[in-house]
Amino acid sequence: MSSFERPDDPLVSTEWLAERLGTPDVAIIDATWLLAPGDRRPAQEFLERHIPGAFFFDIVEISDTSNPLPHMLPPPEKFASRMRQAGLMDGQRVVVYANGALMAAARVWWTFRAMGHEDVVVLDGGFEKWLSEGRPVESGPGAPRRTHFRARKRDELVADSAQVLEWSHNNAKQILDARPAARFAGTAPEPRPGLRSGHIPGSKNLPAPNLVNPDGTLKSAAELQAAFDAAGINVQAPFATTCGSGIAASLLALAAARLGNWDVAIYDGSWTEWGARADLPIHAES
Repeated sequence: MSSFERPDDPLVSTEWLAERLGTPDVAIIDATWLLAPGDRRPAQEFLERHIPGAFFFDIVEISDTSNPLPHMLPPPEKFASRMRQAGLMDGQRVVVYANGALMAAARVWWTFRAMGHEDVVVLDGGFEKWLSEGRPVESGPGAPRRTHFRARKRDELVADSAQVLEWSHNNAKQILDARPAARFAGTAPEPRPGLRSGHIPGSKNLPAPNLVNPDGTLKSAAELQAAFDAAGINVQAPFATTCGSGIAASLLALAAARLGNWDVAIYDGSWTEWGARADLPIHAES
């Protein structure tokens, strides 16, 4: 399958991946990232154990580090360079997993798509499910080889503040916020200092954890549809997603793709940008 051909489903099972370990047409990525890591160090955890053949995708480093906003989408040239260093090739199916946060895997899934690589999927249930089933792991950094990998930015999958402001005025696209309900309402403070509380006028709310089962797998299609309906979103119509910093918003896009809408745009700056700018309007419950 070409890198520019989209899979039928954005998710694959642990069984599917286990049957294909070591095959040259499958590349595996550990995308573990934690908003509040505490004592955990994802890069060190990767060195200690990971799915065989995987490489570690550092969401913070593989970003536009010249931008003061956190982990913004990297320039295509940087992304392609990092993927070549990791041994990825055009034409491979990329399988992304995370340890403890499906939304981090969804963020890297979206990053590949935004860089023009459509043949990318998320491992449903992630590393926790893989371990619970007693599947193989390995340690160490691996030994990637230099390869050829192209990247071309797909602007239609990336939204900026000007576009979101326009959509909030003209309703050309629905806007869906993945933050917790209290932060969306403005009744709970933001975890990042200096940000106003509230939400983008006209936006709706669907907290990202509502889409995930207790075992870390994505909820069924029927449950996902019900969640979008309850949030007041027509999942088949154009919409964009936002959150605190563009991570949780990616999970909403993944869920929409599961329901057939692969064209959801993500507001990359999200509330970290919007909440910090006094020139952008907000709505908050009084």
